[in-house]
Amino acid sequence: MSDLALDRAAAVPSVAQERVETPFRRFVAEFAESKLALLGLGVFVVIALTAIFAPWLAPQNPYDLGQLDIMDGRMEPGTVGGAGFTFWLGTDDQGRDMLSGIMYGLRISLSVGAGSALIACFIGASLGLLAAYAGGRTDSLIMRLVDLQLSFPAILAALMILAFLGKGILNVVIALVLVEWAYYARTVRGTALVERRREYIEAAHCLALPTRRILFRHLLPNCMPPLIVVATMQVARAIALEATLSFLGLGVPITEPSLGLLIANGYEYMLSGKYWISFYPGIALLITIVSINLVGDQLRDVLNPRLRK
Repeated sequence: MSDLALDRAAAVPSVAQERVETPFRRFVAEFAESKLALLGLGVFVVIALTAIFAPWLAPQNPYDLGQLDIMDGRMEPGTVGGAGFTFWLGTDDQGRDMLSGIMYGLRISLSVGAGSALIACFIGASLGLLAAYAGGRTDSLIMRLVDLQLSFPAILAALMILAFLGKGILNVVIALVLVEWAYYARTVRGTALVERRREYIEAAHCLALPTRRILFRHLLPNCMPPLIVVATMQVARAIALEATLSFLGLGVPITEPSLGLLIANGYEYMLSGKYWISFYPGIALLITIVSINLVGDQLRDVLNPRLRK
């Protein structure tokens, strides 16, 4: 074989490799550089799957009062109950299996956190895009609302809203949306102010494209990297806020306890040695928040060009 043929044969793999290389593959490769991020992602996937399939995985339905036996109340971990199965993480004062309660509590915590973050992201991103694109009085009005919202501590604002609306999962979601949207609006506005001066926005104006199309088809996609990072962090923050509100008695109803309410149910028994009622839900909440934050930290490093090595 000639030297020219050998050179061509050697060049084929490199060309194929260049064709296979895509932005998504590059993103996955950079994300996988952090072992902690992969660990956090794996743990969160396990937690999410456990929450989704809780009705099939949990040995007991903690929301069904017919399955609860008050005689099984405050049993230690590993004790066999009257129903014949083992309470691996013990029971609370109502005879609720703590392992089942944690599985079902994760469903509420994750759904409330993800749902409120998604709604707040849509509202905040829309207002941030409008503020950056319109400018002038519109920008000033929206940003003054953002400053007003951010001037109040999130937990205090959520408590005031729930004191007015009352308990309930829907009311908790509304309260979290009202205290979270400003973070998305400020993030998107800062990015959109830079992007609106790009050539593709000027080209869209020259083509007389509708404002809605310019905002959501051209401007918003280029604001997604920082928005994804903020959304990831806000999901963890929303889960922590929901747990705090439920712990204080203003969150989800007592018939559908989340992790925060499970922690609150065992708080008064901590001094008497019944640590497991609050301890295990607290560990589950901590692991969930830490795993999300690990993923969010790596997303920030990968999606922010200034932080790339």
